[in-house]
Amino acid sequence: MTVDQQSWIPRADAEALLGVKSQTLYAYVSRGHLAARPDPANPRRSLYSTEDIRRLKDHSTPRPTRGPVERAAGVVIASGLSRLEPGTVEFRGVDAIGLSETATLEQAARLVWGGEADDPFADQRPRVDVIFPGSPRSRAFACLARRADEDGPITGRSPVSLRRESAAIVNEVVDAMAGPGPRLHIHQRLARAWKLSELSAPILRQALILSIGHGPDASVLAARVTADAGAPLSASALAGLAAFSSPELGGRLAQVNSFVIEARKTDARTACRALLSEGRDLPGFEAGSHPDGDPRARALIATAKLPEPLADIVRVGEGLTGRGPSFPLALCLATRSLDLPRDAAFALMAVGRCVGWLGHAMEQAGSGSPFQARLRYVASGSATI
Repeated sequence: MTVDQQSWIPRADAEALLGVKSQTLYAYVSRGHLAARPDPANPRRSLYSTEDIRRLKDHSTPRPTRGPVERAAGVVIASGLSRLEPGTVEFRGVDAIGLSETATLEQAARLVWGGEADDPFADQRPRVDVIFPGSPRSRAFACLARRADEDGPITGRSPVSLRRESAAIVNEVVDAMAGPGPRLHIHQRLARAWKLSELSAPILRQALILSIGHGPDASVLAARVTADAGAPLSASALAGLAAFSSPELGGRLAQVNSFVIEARKTDARTACRALLSEGRDLPGFEAGSHPDGDPRARALIATAKLPEPLADIVRVGEGLTGRGPSFPLALCLATRSLDLPRDAAFALMAVGRCVGWLGHAMEQAGSGSPFQARLRYVASGSATI
């Protein structure tokens, strides 16, 4: 097939014409070098602009650096854990949306960690001294900091032992947030802590699984750099959590949650128009790598069966911005629909992402390329005393 045959072509043809793999194709899309849109015949697949492909094939146009994760010049990470592109979310080649409809977080973790043959969660027991003061965020920090002080380095360990330690870390983080109790599935333990019925627990289960995989961000890089240095797995999770608490990640989630609460107090249209009149974006409807909305958001919203005032936030926001909802918005809407505490969305995403950070740490320790960062001194002028 040549580029001139049609204006939009499927992924395999786009990769063949550009001579790149899926990770690089996604990198082009996420950085705005290549337009993509859902395939009308199958909305979970994408079509790619032949006009942009023609431009990328022109060697006079600089190409973006290869790799699905990039945070700074010279930092390129190839990963097989998750794939996120318009209309598609996969964990190790498995459709994440379909997985989240039936699997538990423990089963999803085994897939992401590459150890489906054994169950590292099978023999986990509650730890008696896992009670920490403060919010779920501060309790997670305290739990991971203690483990980072106790645990041994990641280097020289077998994959089986690393997976078992990862399961123990996740187990303790959940206990720190929800309190110790029977060794139920993780979503059931959180539901029990928040006094939810069994009918509501599947919403938590899906939210946890869909939180595992995210695009390239600072928390992934922090977790992998920490693992590359040989630090304990818990230190990688702690580094990921620290980066996740930044304004652009966990802070963005807090903004979305505040927007949802405000829209619920008044009505969706009033809250949206108030923000737009101030020249501000609507939280949860920002431009991103999913032009028609994150498929994880669509799936979670469908499972949550939002009451009308919350469903109206999605309708009004889409109508005013022309963009679909983000996953953080869907997560905040789901927790509001269950009348969970304000910090429940952060707790769910942090637990899910912890599984992802640990997966990245193990992948980096096992097969990741070493980081080769260089410090270039830039004089800032002479100082006077």
